[in-house]
Amino acid sequence: MAPPPSTTLAFNVRRRKPELIAPARPTPHECKLLSDIDDQESLRFYIPVIQFYRYNPSMIGKDPAAVIRGALAQTLVYYYPFAGRLREGPNCKLSVDCTGEGALYIEANADVALQDFGDILQPPFPCIDKLLYDVPNPKRMLNDPLLFIQVTRLRCGGFILGISVNHVMSDVSGMMQLILGMAEIGRGAVAPSIQPVWERQLLNARDPPRVSLLHREYNQVEEGTITSNPSENTVHRSFSIGPNQVSTLRKLLSNTLGQCSRFEVLAACIWRCRTIALKPHPDEEVRLLCMVNVRSKLSPPLPSGYYGNAVVFPAAITTARKLSQNPLGYAVKLVKQAKERVSGEYVKSVADLMVMKGRPHYPMAGSCVVTDVTRAGFEEVDFGWGKAVYGGLAKAGLGAKLPAASPCVNLVAIKGGIAISICLPAPAMDIFAKELEFHSKSLFISSGL
Repeated sequence: MAPPPSTTLAFNVRRRKPELIAPARPTPHECKLLSDIDDQESLRFYIPVIQFYRYNPSMIGKDPAAVIRGALAQTLVYYYPFAGRLREGPNCKLSVDCTGEGALYIEANADVALQDFGDILQPPFPCIDKLLYDVPNPKRMLNDPLLFIQVTRLRCGGFILGISVNHVMSDVSGMMQLILGMAEIGRGAVAPSIQPVWERQLLNARDPPRVSLLHREYNQVEEGTITSNPSENTVHRSFSIGPNQVSTLRKLLSNTLGQCSRFEVLAACIWRCRTIALKPHPDEEVRLLCMVNVRSKLSPPLPSGYYGNAVVFPAAITTARKLSQNPLGYAVKLVKQAKERVSGEYVKSVADLMVMKGRPHYPMAGSCVVTDVTRAGFEEVDFGWGKAVYGGLAKAGLGAKLPAASPCVNLVAIKGGIAISICLPAPAMDIFAKELEFHSKSLFISSGL
């Protein structure tokens, strides 16, 4: 199958000099501590998001770059911590120095039209590094801007919005709250309809901390055969799947599993196929980490407007042999059991573990992290030009520069279904594609670079 137009497209982007956009009005100069869920090592990267917008004749005479620039300055009045800078204290504890320095903003022009990207937009996107500002040193983070925004005008009158948000500040839900507030102001509102709430102490460790539950997701493991050589040729590809294909996968499951969510079925399938593709030692431990939003798990619930991280990573764990040789239902059952372990006590125990164990990163070796943002609402963001043609995560792996076999796999919403966005060494990607085809009776459609 020939690759779609978007994967072979090349174009030029002319960027203006980056500038810092400060809050439009004076904001408090104070130091705000992040929560013990926020500042774990696993979240110390930037979330890259990209939004595509069509030309709208009703907006003639209005410049999207100017509108978004103005909306950003107004939004930072309410979300003023995003105009500050990170500081690190004892025990790696992060805080935000609300300096009011601002977010980094870039205005650009591209000699390409939206229709040149093809009928269905999905990662990987061509020339992504020209459309999404590359964070200078994503591992450093301290003293750098917490929010990067690039607006790229297209030849057709449409535009592309690239956003990078420091993950320790917000999870995807919190990030969406910020972006939707900015869009509301871009359409003429005087303030976001949902007022932001900080209150990060609600997800701090207890005093004294006590790890009350087992958190195998943070157990460190030795580097195994599943870790790829960074010099290997890396392929980024998306596999599109619609409702009929999900139904096909469900037919592979036993009735004894009961009701299974779309995420549970897809995550299990991805985990199994990816493990087979990477060919670890049969006895090597492999794990699937599910990013679970805990807002509904807490009692009392977090206040409306809370935009910090409220996610945990429960792990489904087995050996490569058992995962590969058992039917798909075996993996689905493990995923369901991992998610069912999440409770309010589980969240408190994770926060306590962060303080007691030095805010560890989950092990990269042997891990697969599936992030589902299909219902986040990125495509609903409207600055006045209408809803996004595509809105969501810009690339597989979330962070800017991860190993060849990045553990992160993203599920994003596209026209007519879902795209599974994954990054693997080329030989492993070929095997992964064949395994998906086998599971779904040849109903997957792939695209990639």
